[in-house]
Amino acid sequence: MATSAHPATDLPQAMISTMTPAGAWVIVLPLVLALMGAALLLMTRRSKNYHAGIAILIVGAIIACDGVLLAEVLQNGPVSMTMGKWLPPFGISFTADIFGAGFALTAALVTLLLLVYSQSERTAADGEDGYYALILLLLAGVTGSFLTGDLFNLYVWFEVMLISSFGLIVNGGRAVQLDGALKYGFLNFLATTFFLLSLGLIYGLLGTLNMADIIGAAPHANAAALGGVATLMLLAFGIKAAAFPLNAWLPASYHTPPAAVSALFAGLLTKVGIYALLRVLVVLLPASRDMLEPVLTIIAVLTLIISPLGAIAETNLRRAMGFIVMGGIGVVLAGIAIPSQNGVAGSGMYIVHAMLVMTALYLVAGLVEKVTGQTDSRKMGGVYAANSVVSTLFLLLVLAAAGVPPFLGFWPKLLLLQAGLDAATGTATGMPPDFYGIGIIVALLLNAFFTLIAGTRLWAHIFWRAGAEGETSEHSPVPVEPLSNRNNRLGLWPCVVLVAAIMIAGLAPNYLLDAAQRGAGDLIDPARYIAAVGLAGNSP
Repeated sequence: MATSAHPATDLPQAMISTMTPAGAWVIVLPLVLALMGAALLLMTRRSKNYHAGIAILIVGAIIACDGVLLAEVLQNGPVSMTMGKWLPPFGISFTADIFGAGFALTAALVTLLLLVYSQSERTAADGEDGYYALILLLLAGVTGSFLTGDLFNLYVWFEVMLISSFGLIVNGGRAVQLDGALKYGFLNFLATTFFLLSLGLIYGLLGTLNMADIIGAAPHANAAALGGVATLMLLAFGIKAAAFPLNAWLPASYHTPPAAVSALFAGLLTKVGIYALLRVLVVLLPASRDMLEPVLTIIAVLTLIISPLGAIAETNLRRAMGFIVMGGIGVVLAGIAIPSQNGVAGSGMYIVHAMLVMTALYLVAGLVEKVTGQTDSRKMGGVYAANSVVSTLFLLLVLAAAGVPPFLGFWPKLLLLQAGLDAATGTATGMPPDFYGIGIIVALLLNAFFTLIAGTRLWAHIFWRAGAEGETSEHSPVPVEPLSNRNNRLGLWPCVVLVAAIMIAGLAPNYLLDAAQRGAGDLIDPARYIAAVGLAGNSP
């Protein structure tokens, strides 16, 4: 039994006497499908020949549910369901707004392409390792994090993600994977502990963990105490999102598993952490965010600038990709530091962009490693002559990651630059101009410049240079193997689809821009979100 609420519902009591309509179950169906699918694959692990097909079918069904959910939210506003016929804020609520439903759909689409790409890496010898079950479990954790309306439930989904991602990072048992897993696991367990501590504190202060209820209760609580809780959450989510200076674990671990798993982590995991920070600080605790604005600005600026510099200095291809991933987290932090309409819209749109681009970068990097047999860019060269398609894809993704027009990454950065300009001139706030906006503008521009340098440097070394690094490199070409038919069919095409989607979305961005602005409006003024849960009287 479950109860549901919608903006059109005037009285919470109506939820007691009305069964949930069948269409409202779409908000939890993606989670049910992912969890039940993972359980099915584990129970039938001896029938491994069918696992890839079953997983692809399940993710396809999840995509359909997420698409219906997003269409419903875009048409009618946020949708909520509370479990077990318990009225909010006592029951566990799942609540979808534009950002949550949009991110869930993007995550499922990325996962589908990764499942196809995985067929180019896996063989019959891989055995009954639970690979596909772990991917579905990870997707369940990511989707639940995007759609939950309860902070403790968010913690539960974080744990689901952590367990499944830890299983994926050690899958294969190579020494380098175990080393990466130790760094990844320790810091993420630490972040989860900080998050759990903050939940206990916020429950003690407000008596609730329902997000819609927190919005109404927070203005009446002790501001200094809530500021401390917000700081603890900033620490927890900052570790999970790999924001400076808590980001060293990411480039030390994301390059260790197979390329498809690295791509899954880069496209989804850090985005969940930064999304949680966006929702907590902008929606739930805006007064505490204002208190932390100087700290947020410093973290955003340093993350934006230092991350691509790390990519410039790095020679391992996928480790360099990790630094570029962290630079994208700085872009989203910039919108949290300047939470105007344009700032939040830019952050939300950039998360979608980063899911697509960072996933594609790791997948193309996996193809480069296949044709060169190397992971160090100093030992690579001559790939352009051997495979111009992979070369072109990599260059397009570098331009997209830097935010060069007309790629998708240009538009959210343009919104963030406008937000920074408004803050610097006092246009958005009506307050005197401040230096925070100026710092954000300079950092965003430097990030784009340094990311372009890092990416084109890698492209020149790997694709344009004829041989490996050294005095005689031009006379000693690096042996480059052509992609096998299997890699061309199953490895290359998912990359082509992702790059095509990034280019099409960049050339025709109006739909995404409109959705991002509307989603940002619901975060800055969460009245419709609160009404959807059935707590309209609790608005601050």
